[in-house]
Amino acid sequence: MSILKVQNLTKTYQSGNRKLTVLENVSFEVAPGDTLAIVGPSGSGKTTLLGLCAGLDVSSGGSVSLNGQAMDNLSEDQRAKLRNDSVGFIFQNFQLLPTLTALENVMVPLELKKRKDARSKATELLEKVGLGDRITHYPTQLSGGEQQRVSIARAFANEPKILFADEPTGNLDTETGEMIENLIFQLNEEEGTTLILVTHDTELAQRTNQIIHIKGGKLQEVTHG
Repeated sequence: MSILKVQNLTKTYQSGNRKLTVLENVSFEVAPGDTLAIVGPSGSGKTTLLGLCAGLDVSSGGSVSLNGQAMDNLSEDQRAKLRNDSVGFIFQNFQLLPTLTALENVMVPLELKKRKDARSKATELLEKVGLGDRITHYPTQLSGGEQQRVSIARAFANEPKILFADEPTGNLDTETGEMIENLIFQLNEEEGTTLILVTHDTELAQRTNQIIHIKGGKLQEVTHG
């Protein structure tokens, strides 16, 4: 069974009296525990595709099934619940809450699930990503690499079945980026999570089992890393 099944996915926007097609008839499947990279030039529709797969946006045509659930007819609330239950996110710009400490940022998804062990689980995850001594620091007191490690800990907090990463090393220098990559793949393997990532980095893409090449909103080819 696929954990993510995308069929003839299309996304169009109305721009004045023009119709802009960002994605056109994209289809692929991902098995549980697999890793997949979405690559392509800027503006090719990669982030749009990721957003549709994660239920952050609604398609204009085609279908997305996530963890056995068809998302096309779900309400915004139902999609949000599915994301909270099954999905983790890592973004290029970290998206940490500036008024919360590292520990509190990681506790957010756990508290949404009313987990009694939110504090201890968040502490354990921060120790796992090497930030055990930085848990009381605020995002502005952390380097870019440290902020991304907090966001990785947060992404794994609700034990997601599938993790979506959008250019996770895009704002980091090469050395920090490599450390973050290793961390994502290591945690992903330990937790048995499925990983879908958007990247410009061909070396990073080649670490995944499957690579989807997108250009002009169309699927060009699927290769195996």
